[in-house]
Order: sequence, then structure tokens, then C-alpha cells
Amino acid sequence: MRIMLACCAGMSTSLVVSKMQDEAAKQGKDYKIWAVEQGQIEDELGNFDVLLLGPQVRHIQRKVSKIVGDAAPIAVIDAVAYGRCDGAAVLKQAEALVEGK
Repeated sequence: MRIMLACCAGMSTSLVVSKMQDEAAKQGKDYKIWAVEQGQIEDELGNFDVLLLGPQVRHIQRKVSKIVGDAAPIAVIDAVAYGRCDGAAVLKQAEALVEGK
């Protein structure tokens, strides 16, 4: 699975990405997980299976949904999980989106 996170500068999500990578490895899952700045989303179309937005950019969700269309599910990362850098919870959120739950 290819999980992309996006935020204002791609920096604040880097710790969450690291925790998600650790959790995926612990579960034996070979996922590609990375973060980009919100302006790079369109450039990455076709490269991700799910897109998670940092809570600080929730206001762009509607605009991003129009750009991404049906190419991949999109959601805002749960603010509590994001704030706690809970890689397991954010990973679970991404998997549930891809599974259509």
C-alpha cells in the first residue's frame, strides 16, 4: 500500500510518517509511507493509494477531493492520533479508508 500524507510544508507530518513506518514494519507490512507539502498533491497523482491530510490543512479537503477525484480515498488524520504521533492509529485509519470502511 502507498500512503501519502500532506500538510502545510511536509515537515510536521514527518514524525507521524516515521511512527507509521515503524508500526507497519512491526506488523510485517511492506508499505510506502511519505509526506509532501500540500502544493505537491497534484504532482503525486497516481503514486498513492490513500491520501491523509494533516489536521492543520483540513480546510483544503474539498479542493483536494476535486483534484484527486476517484483516484484514491482522502481523509483528515484524526487530530488526537496526529497530536500523539500515534502511528498505529493513523496506519489503521489509512487501511480502513482503502478497505472502504
